[in-house]
Amino acid sequence: MSVLPLVFTSGWASGINAYAVILLFGVFGATGLTDEVPESLQRTDVLVAAGVLFLCEAVADKIPYVDSVWDSVHTVVRPIAGAVVGALLAGQNGSLPELAAGAVGGSTALLSHFVKAGTRMAVNSSPEPFSNIALSLAEDLGVAAIITFAVFHPVAASVIAAVLLLSGLAILVLLARQIRRFWRRRSRRREEGRLAAPRARPRPQGLPDDGSDHF
Repeated sequence: MSVLPLVFTSGWASGINAYAVILLFGVFGATGLTDEVPESLQRTDVLVAAGVLFLCEAVADKIPYVDSVWDSVHTVVRPIAGAVVGALLAGQNGSLPELAAGAVGGSTALLSHFVKAGTRMAVNSSPEPFSNIALSLAEDLGVAAIITFAVFHPVAASVIAAVLLLSGLAILVLLARQIRRFWRRRSRRREEGRLAAPRARPRPQGLPDDGSDHF
């Protein structure tokens, strides 16, 4: 069977939470639930690193505005993770060129990352934090569920991932107004911060600088 459905699904999930994807695949491979996972993802150091980073993301992803900063940092990380995981899965299976698998995984991860980051910007336009927590939990559980399902039913899981990706892109278009509100609010806060910053008063020439004011 072609590994393409699994690569596509892992790419979509990597755009949401790359560390959870690596951790889940590694655990499934190490416990013998599947032979589709390469040994490089089953290494103890990889599992430990993925576990620690997953916990960091689990916390940062539930804090308003912190989640958007985290997403901006991971604009590069998640597509790279999707590409690497896809290439490794293809190398293990041998039914798809690794370069092609990397391109599919990376591009799919980039699209799903944009959906995640854009949705968070829209949610952050609301002052209450509960929607961030609920959305983050739904994303974590969704990634865990679809990766688990993909290990045993890769084609069906890829169909679900495709529907979720297309739906997310459509929702992102509908949320464009809230996203613009998020950027306006962020720009306003930066401007207010610059205006509130204390400015040192210039010292007239000819007066000694003894550390005290002479006004």
